Amino acid sequence: MSKIVIDGKEIDVPAEYTLLQACEAAGAEIPRFCYHERLSIAGNCRMCLVEVKGGPPKPTASCAMAVRDLRPGPNGEPPVVFTNSPMARKARKGVMEFLLINHPLDCPICDQGGECDLQDQAMGYGADSSRFSENKRAVEDKFIGPLVKTSMNRCIQCTRCVRFVTEVAGVPELGAIGRGEDMEITSYLEHALTSELQGNVVDLCPVGALTSKPTAFHARPWEYLKTESVDVMDALGSAIRIDSRGREIVRILPRVNDAINEEWISDKTRHIVDGLKTQRLDRPYVRVGGSLRPASWAEAFAAVAGKVKATSPSRIGAMVGDLATVEEMFALKALFAKLGSPNIDCRQDGSKLHPRFGRASYLFNSTIAGIDQADAILVIGSNPRHEAPVLNARIRKRWLGGGVLTGLVGEMADLTFKYNYLGAAPESLAAFADHPPANKAKPMFILGAGAFARPDGQAVLSLAAKAALSLGAVKDGWNGFNVLHSAASRVGGLDLGLVPGERGLDAPTMAKANAVDLLVNLGADEIDIEPGAFVVYIGTHGDRGAHRADVILPGAAYTEKTGIYVNTEGRPQFAERAVFPPGDAREDWSILRALSDPIGARLPFDSLTQLRSALAAAYPFLVRFDAVAPADAGVFGQLAALSGAIDKAPFVAAVADFYLTNPIARASRVMAECSALGRGVQREAAE
Repeated sequence: MSKIVIDGKEIDVPAEYTLLQACEAAGAEIPRFCYHERLSIAGNCRMCLVEVKGGPPKPTASCAMAVRDLRPGPNGEPPVVFTNSPMARKARKGVMEFLLINHPLDCPICDQGGECDLQDQAMGYGADSSRFSENKRAVEDKFIGPLVKTSMNRCIQCTRCVRFVTEVAGVPELGAIGRGEDMEITSYLEHALTSELQGNVVDLCPVGALTSKPTAFHARPWEYLKTESVDVMDALGSAIRIDSRGREIVRILPRVNDAINEEWISDKTRHIVDGLKTQRLDRPYVRVGGSLRPASWAEAFAAVAGKVKATSPSRIGAMVGDLATVEEMFALKALFAKLGSPNIDCRQDGSKLHPRFGRASYLFNSTIAGIDQADAILVIGSNPRHEAPVLNARIRKRWLGGGVLTGLVGEMADLTFKYNYLGAAPESLAAFADHPPANKAKPMFILGAGAFARPDGQAVLSLAAKAALSLGAVKDGWNGFNVLHSAASRVGGLDLGLVPGERGLDAPTMAKANAVDLLVNLGADEIDIEPGAFVVYIGTHGDRGAHRADVILPGAAYTEKTGIYVNTEGRPQFAERAVFPPGDAREDWSILRALSDPIGARLPFDSLTQLRSALAAAYPFLVRFDAVAPADAGVFGQLAALSGAIDKAPFVAAVADFYLTNPIARASRVMAECSALGRGVQREAAE
């Protein structure tokens, strides 16, 4: 630690701190545009100037000088820094005057108005007139994709966007061309950006040069009702803020959560918004004469009740989709327990993960933040860039830090970091099953959901457990066996035990022709249900599940209900409701509760509070929010002892098209355009 005096206050700070960090630790507010805590230092906006006593007779950029670089006083006194001296204030006002020479000052029509760093700092350091009379320069706006709108006349060349796409996203497609007043930020050949994290540059831009294209000119920040919630587009559980106006969701922004997403979110999380309003189910439907007809809730319940009473419990089944909350899955399990049916499954992809193998067998055991400690990372049967882009950025950050060995078993892909490619099939993983322990303190396996959604999934799980034990990925003080799920509901469903009971059928079997007579589909849209069964669909969109349904009961999307989601590391998180469901749609748990009366299997709760009380009594760890309950690592010895034949077929990643993974995404025009660009479909000139 080093002593430093800031504005007359003596504090101890680490020697590697920048002056800016030291000043903030002392409680001083330092303006900045180019500096960002999670990006490298550029030092090119010069707004953070401070005065250093005994230093050069000019102000110093506090972001670019470290505390260790300061000289002590003549008698060994700590260095002295002034953040609000006449020199510092005059220098900052001069910098602001320079920045506003070319800025168009079009705040009334700028989407950044109301949350603009340049506006805020101009209030403190701006002048009422300028000493410069030159014409303002004009810069042509660039096309960089369907997500980010450019107004490059406003750009102040802070280069935050360039550093983000290069360092965090790992797709160096933005850069600067020209020099002096001719300098411009542009993409390579003005092509669309290909990163799944590109929307974060809008949050980083301190002016209105980069704004959100899908929500352009929609509303002002002070018009929004802000709701803190949790993302369900993948299993990471990123912290988000949902901004709504009236009954409409307008935008989704990230919240800071260092344990999970830091302050980034994926483009699908951010721009899924228009899919929440398109192709929505807002009333019940009943199939009559081969066509779906609107019906009342009573008529829909009567149609289901008549079929349930005429069907044997062994011929009734249920499957759960990827976006379900813990509460509705708990209600569905209770309903089927009363009906006496063992046919229930939350694994619509056919995964062989099962609670009987122990909770550690299906969790990201090291936690997401544990990636920062790993010194070897082996990715197996996964493409984390598509299955969890924010987690992939965290792996890249660890790789950039050095001292980590990375490898991949599965499909070759651009993961934004270099890795050793070890092969595509499980036989490449088998080479590590009897391998001597790696010379690494904290090695880590990251197994994708696709590794287990295959006929030999249980054998792959056993092989991975054996390899993890051999290499030392699982040992005292460290559990590096990590399963990266792609479905937000999967861990919660496995925790609740939503798997087939004795002689019960799993989801792929129930989806086959005539396997069951009645099938309750709770939002499972990623599976094809063959003819034969009477299908009751509880969901939000007119997607695959609704097309196959005989009765549709409209549910609520994740932004329209409060609920618990358990992320891939086993962390229960609480999602708040931002708006109400459209039309006659209702929350899924209440639909199941109302349905339980006419079918003669009344559920013992009449409110969400009563349901959560029952959930807390049965599964207390699921209501300890934001706390990861450690799983018993002793199960891996038993897992490694399981036998099974390994298929030679190569691993296939769980996500084929990042932008179209669920019914909300498939209803989104923005996601459809991103998907088309990703497939190489070019924009027409007229567009």
